[in-house]
Amino acid sequence: MRPNADPPRPTDAELEILTVLWSRGPSTVREVHEGIARRKPAQYTTVLKLLQIMAEKGLVQRDERQRAHVYRASRPREWTQQQLAGDLLRRAFGGSAAGLVLGALSARPASPEELAEIRRMLDEYEKGGEKC
Repeated sequence: MRPNADPPRPTDAELEILTVLWSRGPSTVREVHEGIARRKPAQYTTVLKLLQIMAEKGLVQRDERQRAHVYRASRPREWTQQQLAGDLLRRAFGGSAAGLVLGALSARPASPEELAEIRRMLDEYEKGGEKC
């Protein structure tokens, strides 16, 4: 991968690893494996191989200064979520933000608190504060 190039869209398994890294911060393979194994069965060697592939793709960065290599996400959670949402918006909703939002709300109804937060973010967005 070229330096400064955006990493590719993560697979579901890679996204699961990134979620652990975002919540824990820089972690060893063992720590990532333990984080995943709390939710579902996972093989240590599979997690190790995925982290190695993710490092090659630029999704994670590996610190090799210690005996146990430490991995961290290359991009923050928010950046990756924006990339995934943008990709889904283009591929599945023809670029329609309204279609994406309605599709999300139809898939799982939002709580009154979530709807209030969505309204607040839309109001902020309309005022020019794109960072909600």
